[in-house]
Amino acid sequence: MWRKGSRALRAMTKSVCALALSASLAGCSLLPREEEALKPPLVKPAKENFELYEVRRGSIVKQVTGVGTLASDKMEYLFFTESGGRLSSMNVTLGSEVKKGDVIAQLDTGDLENKIRQQQIEVEKAEIMLEKAKEGMLGDAREIRLKALDVEKEKLELEHLRRQLEKTKLVSGVDGIVTYIEPIKEGDSVQAYKQLVTISDPKQMKLTYEFANLADLTGIQIGMAAEVRYKNATYAGKVVQIPATAPQSDVKAIQEKNAKSIVIDVAGLPADAAIGESADITIVTEKRDNVLIIPRVGLRSYMGRDYVQVMEGESRKEIDVEKGVVSATEVEIRKGLKEGQKVILNN
Repeated sequence: MWRKGSRALRAMTKSVCALALSASLAGCSLLPREEEALKPPLVKPAKENFELYEVRRGSIVKQVTGVGTLASDKMEYLFFTESGGRLSSMNVTLGSEVKKGDVIAQLDTGDLENKIRQQQIEVEKAEIMLEKAKEGMLGDAREIRLKALDVEKEKLELEHLRRQLEKTKLVSGVDGIVTYIEPIKEGDSVQAYKQLVTISDPKQMKLTYEFANLADLTGIQIGMAAEVRYKNATYAGKVVQIPATAPQSDVKAIQEKNAKSIVIDVAGLPADAAIGESADITIVTEKRDNVLIIPRVGLRSYMGRDYVQVMEGESRKEIDVEKGVVSATEVEIRKGLKEGQKVILNN
């Protein structure tokens, strides 16, 4: 009896499993078939495009170009010799014409003029006493001498006060025009030896050029030729002053300017050329002919090493080089390259 039941149970279990498997297979047949993944297309690597330059022989010129300013060759720099005084008046403006002896600026004199007048009275009184001594005490030489010394003393004091008064005046020592005035207001205190006014002689002019980059001064020497372009005309010029030959000056502003400026003497400037006008200058500092040249962008530098990249077949190669003259756009190559090699300009 038990065995019969077991057989029936097993038969039932098999039937249930068969039905479940059948249902499962039927369900799978209803799902869409998954498509096979496509293989990625073969992409051909893009070929690098290089900008090439064929090494050639030619001439290379290194030159300095800029805009210079016409300035007087004869200038007077005016300043007070003592500090502490306060400006009372500035009697000129930029472009003012002045004559030798004109008072350009004046300091506050305080009661100095009154002291001078009082001292003049003291001198006069001492002189009267000396005259009386001479008239009434003719034989007393010592008394006369004492009175004479009193006169000398009072005159010395008067001279001292007058010199003090002169120091309050800034006086022009030349004829010319005012080309610089320090920004200073009435009532401001002045500093000893600080340039306040520049007076220039318009009849004697040269061209000055101030370098923004001191490295550009390298190679410029006295006597070098300069081409000067002024009002659509070209004139011949010559370098007559460089920082090493600039005259010594106690004025700091002049020292600083001379340290980064050159002066060019220009031949044949027209009579209407005026101080402050500008002119283009070109100075050739170095020139080499029949040398290997490449564009400046083709030279690469890293940690003191100069090199180029060249094409050899389908690949590029680095070559160390020795450079020579370097201009604004080109470089002379002394060693490392041969004529006809192709230098890569871009990265």
